[in-house]
Amino acid sequence: MTELILPALYAMFVWWFTTGLIVWLDGLPVSTYRWSMAGATLVGIAALYALSQTAYDPTVAGAYCAFSSAVLVWGWIEVAFLMGFVTGPRRDPSPPGASDYQRLRHAVGAILHHELFILVAGAAVVVVTLDAPNQTGTWTFMILWAMRLSAKLNLFLGVRNRGEDFLPEKMRHIDSYFARRSVNLLFPVTVTAATALAAVLWAHAAMPHTSGFDVAKNVLAATLLSLAILEHWFMVLPLSSTALWKWAMRNRRKSEPAPPASIGRIDLAPLPLKTAD
Repeated sequence: MTELILPALYAMFVWWFTTGLIVWLDGLPVSTYRWSMAGATLVGIAALYALSQTAYDPTVAGAYCAFSSAVLVWGWIEVAFLMGFVTGPRRDPSPPGASDYQRLRHAVGAILHHELFILVAGAAVVVVTLDAPNQTGTWTFMILWAMRLSAKLNLFLGVRNRGEDFLPEKMRHIDSYFARRSVNLLFPVTVTAATALAAVLWAHAAMPHTSGFDVAKNVLAATLLSLAILEHWFMVLPLSSTALWKWAMRNRRKSEPAPPASIGRIDLAPLPLKTAD
């Protein structure tokens, strides 16, 4: 039982703490963003290197390290997006009364470089772990990618809670691309599919005579996927997830006007990671 509980607790802590750390950094003055981005870039590159090394370490420690490294790579992507460094060519809110097609076009323009960054980072994760026995990092990154894409689509189609409180001031225009509905038709499809996959992962982890590495690998992935499913439910239930990260949101300065969109902008594509996330 301990083999199941410990990796689950570890995954929950990493999910909770890293999310809170990014939210806290986003709430700092804009003048600190360049330092945060520089630090996140160094951490992200180091995490890719760690993935390349742990990919050939099919042990329990290797699974933990690969999981953590993939989360750090994803955190790099999130910092780049939420701080406005890697977003898209569009920086303006969607105009009132825009049709669904116009809103979609505007939304794609607002996150295009971000999506390209995710694609490049995902390709790097796959390359450094290709044909290696420890695929925990790749699984972790792909779960984060798939569930964040699901969250974005559900936000666009409309949900009850859009998570606008988590957006820094300079990224508040993103909320204008989302619809507000109690639920949409895609939601049950994505949640059901994710729940089925999570059940398979949990079942594999609980099978008798499973090696410690396989248990850790499956539990870490299953816990992360289960938490992403929970985040999806927070989007449609009359509940708010902000209480989980209240400590990280205390430095939010609600009265501060949004800074000009050009501050701290780096185009990477020119060149330009949630869900939810």
